[in-house]
Amino acid sequence: MFRKILYPTDFSDVSKIAIEYIKQLKESGVKEILVLHVIDERDAQFNYLYIMDEYSGDKSLKQRLENEARKGLTEIKDKLKDFGFKITARIEFGVPLKEILKAEQEEDVSIIIIGSHGKSNVAEMLLGSVSEKVVRKCKKPVLVVKR
Repeated sequence: MFRKILYPTDFSDVSKIAIEYIKQLKESGVKEILVLHVIDERDAQFNYLYIMDEYSGDKSLKQRLENEARKGLTEIKDKLKDFGFKITARIEFGVPLKEILKAEQEEDVSIIIIGSHGKSNVAEMLLGSVSEKVVRKCKKPVLVVKR
């Protein structure tokens, strides 16, 4: 039924809970997982203003954010590797919804599994959650994992 999962993650607690659901779907024929972390370019620009003194420009900030994301993706891959999935990890800079929609199209996924709430509850209250937008905009089935 499901062959390939798109698993967007922001490394929040609820997105980590989604890993347990992914493991359970192995029995339904899932072979592949695309783990996607989007570094929100809007956050990166905002954060840059506050840590400018600590870094020597956009390049080092971008590198630091990528390194942190790589660590998080490695942890997820380690949790899933024993289940026999083919795992691909991607880090993108952009707007999370746009990058998730792009990955859905490019990667021919069967289902999207996403946490209900991300790290930034304030932004979610003001702008609406990424998961809510994914449910509305994506064409493939979406499993939203609650806290």
